[in-house]
Amino acid sequence: MLEILLPILIFAALALAAIGAWRRIRLWRQGRPAEVDLLRGLVAMPRRYLVDLHHVVARDKAMSNTHVATAGGFVAAAMLMILVHGLGLANPVLGGLLLAASALMFVGSLFVARRRRNPPARLSKGPWMRLPKSLMAFSLSVFLSTLPTVGVLPADVGSWILALALVAALAWGLGEMFFGMTWGGPMKHAFAGALHLAFHRRPERFSDKQGGTGRSTGLKALNLEDTSAPLGVETPSDFTWNQLLGFDACVQCGRCEAACPAFAAGQPLNPKKLIQDMVVGMAGGSDAAYAGSPYPGKPVGEHAGEPHGPIVARQGTALVDAETLWSCTTCRACVEECPMMIEHVDAIVDMRRFLTLEHGNTPNKGAEVLDNLIATDNPGGFDPGSRLHWAADLNLPLMADVKQADVLLWLGDGAFDMRNQRTLRALVKVLRAAEVEFAVLGNEERDSGDVARRLGDEATFQSLAGRNIATLAKYRFQRIVTCDPHSFHVLGNEYGELGGNYEVRHHTTFIAELYDADRLAFAPWKGGTVTYHDPCYLGRYNGEYEAPRRVLEALGIQLNEMERSGFRSRCCGGGGGAPITDIPGERRIPDMRMNDVKETGAELVAVGCPQCTAMLEGVVDASAEVRDIAELVADALVARPIADAASPARRPVGKTTAEEVF
Repeated sequence: MLEILLPILIFAALALAAIGAWRRIRLWRQGRPAEVDLLRGLVAMPRRYLVDLHHVVARDKAMSNTHVATAGGFVAAAMLMILVHGLGLANPVLGGLLLAASALMFVGSLFVARRRRNPPARLSKGPWMRLPKSLMAFSLSVFLSTLPTVGVLPADVGSWILALALVAALAWGLGEMFFGMTWGGPMKHAFAGALHLAFHRRPERFSDKQGGTGRSTGLKALNLEDTSAPLGVETPSDFTWNQLLGFDACVQCGRCEAACPAFAAGQPLNPKKLIQDMVVGMAGGSDAAYAGSPYPGKPVGEHAGEPHGPIVARQGTALVDAETLWSCTTCRACVEECPMMIEHVDAIVDMRRFLTLEHGNTPNKGAEVLDNLIATDNPGGFDPGSRLHWAADLNLPLMADVKQADVLLWLGDGAFDMRNQRTLRALVKVLRAAEVEFAVLGNEERDSGDVARRLGDEATFQSLAGRNIATLAKYRFQRIVTCDPHSFHVLGNEYGELGGNYEVRHHTTFIAELYDADRLAFAPWKGGTVTYHDPCYLGRYNGEYEAPRRVLEALGIQLNEMERSGFRSRCCGGGGGAPITDIPGERRIPDMRMNDVKETGAELVAVGCPQCTAMLEGVVDASAEVRDIAELVADALVARPIADAASPARRPVGKTTAEEVF
């Protein structure tokens, strides 16, 4: 009986899965076109799945091992099952391999069941709660059905009741594994996820990409001349087709939810639900079936949409409320944690672009800041001619006068902030102590455009970037150095698409290079305990975690690291224009970060970003002093030994070749 029913079940399930796959692909193809190398992506997909994606999954060792057992066991068991039971290619070798694969999958399913007995709050419930049973039903029924094939049991063993029981269990497992994989269910992420990795919007993130760095964080430029579609994303179908595919790959593990500072602060944002809302909009319907944590303060079941309907409506029901999008700090904690490598921030900024460019709907002080950027080239609306007033006594060399320099010091809009002016003065002191040949643009420098771009005003960003690029083209320099990670990121990673390609250093990286080149000497640290706060745009965006710590170590400081540090550092709340849009929550993000500092017992928190400084110093009753690393270095400077200081040939800083000079 099994010999007759098993092939029917297997090929029926495959046929239904194929129909579901075509249906799913049609949903994705509602999106805008995207240039993708289909063949190369498919060829690269196994490596991306087994190497790049596994690096993220492996951060949780227990779940990584569970995933290897269940996913690896399922893929092997499914392929072997088709050969052995579907095509009748039964032999002891294939049968033995099928037994091993299904047994491995069963062991993995036991760990999934254990996980689901008392799941953490971030995991979605609902249909996901039946997943362990489905995994067990598939693996166990395949295992038992294969025993006669390898001669462990006689071919005629068992009764009709046992045979029917096996068929029923296998039908359940096949339905969940194959049918549910493409029609919708807990296993949908396996099908969509594999294709998402193959046709990812940012192939630079993968190790197989020719010349890729494994990191791609710059926002994609918007074609402002394209009048065939709205500027930004108004409806789910305005996303590119591979973005829609990426949304469908969500496994609803909730790692993004657990990492999101806005969600922790009780603001109306949950990255996981946002992605699920996009899936709902892609297919049409409401969020009533969503079984995870809602947006704080917003019950499930109140949002609905369809592929060509607005994501954010001015009135009536929509997929997402505008305040959800404006709660994001663009810190990329969600992207960094996502085991399916979904690009949440790209989607949020795309939707913000439509609200800002098409509707002019930027909340609170957003419109004022954008107007200031247009009128005065800085978000505070300050007189552009006052950019260097803080440095009247420093006699800073101007690029307009010297025409060329080793280092162009980019001041950023911290030049208008009295607190950050202290950091800039300290950095100037350090550069002069190291005898660095540097100059500044002075009043020729404009805002980098970071705030405008994150608020969705791509037009203002491109205008500012274009004028800065034109200014920089007049001068010759080896590298740009800045103490602002946001400017560092934009100049280094986002100007290139507009024609401005530069070597950019964050000041902590440059100071570390100066120290390594024996061009700086420090007095021993005699202060109290210190912790370090990783800025999002330096760490998660650009992978720089070590240089600031090397500088602090050179000062003789032993850090008391916060629990959330490095790539899991908690955002200060200052990025993405969040202080400007100012969406209320149950608590403030910087207050939470200073609580992290307090838990270390540190008396001082070292920072490397003017926005982080402003946000953390704004915490009432803070337990620790906030100081930029440049300030700590400037205070610790001592004269270098005479032999070093008088040496006619200074050691080079960073990577410098004949081809790279000017």
